[in-house]
Amino acid sequence: MQINPIQLKQLIEASLFVLGKPLSVKALKDTVLAQFSVSRDRVKAALDELQQDYAERGVQLVQVAGGYRFQTQEVLSPYLQPLWQEKAPKYSRATLETLAVIAYRQPVTRGDIEQVRGVAISSHIIKSLTDRGWIKVVGHKEVPGRPALYATTSEFLAYFGLDRLADLPSLSDPESLQALFSNLKSVPEPAEEQSTNE
Repeated sequence: MQINPIQLKQLIEASLFVLGKPLSVKALKDTVLAQFSVSRDRVKAALDELQQDYAERGVQLVQVAGGYRFQTQEVLSPYLQPLWQEKAPKYSRATLETLAVIAYRQPVTRGDIEQVRGVAISSHIIKSLTDRGWIKVVGHKEVPGRPALYATTSEFLAYFGLDRLADLPSLSDPESLQALFSNLKSVPEPAEEQSTNE
């Protein structure tokens, strides 16, 4: 079945609005465009046109974690905050540090993270990052005890507006790191964490 360029753009646009999470070209072709004979290049061209159409609007079409999604312009974020009744989840400094170690050194074991941070990691931290969908077990290190190896997920990349790990800010750039984690609120560290030097 054929689809004209206007209908193609409309269907892609509607799909991205309805789903509310990143969709890849392949996912679009395999779902809403499955009944149409449309090439990958044509879908990509329609996405490029939509990105141009939304370039100057409050909502933009961006590519993250291998897919496309609509999101508001970052400069509008402070003005939009009153619209949300719920407060953003708060994460301890320990949680953010653990996430940063995993993101920059993956795949890593819990022991590797503790060595970098210099303190023992609460099981709650790993569980909350796993439950959030930001990290996952990607294997086991071939040493006694076979500890789990952790790495970040595509949900992590999408949440932070990254397309790939190479887009993470340089570790030597504290301003970029602060901006990356700026939408996450920090709370005091839990008392259960203790120094590994004790």
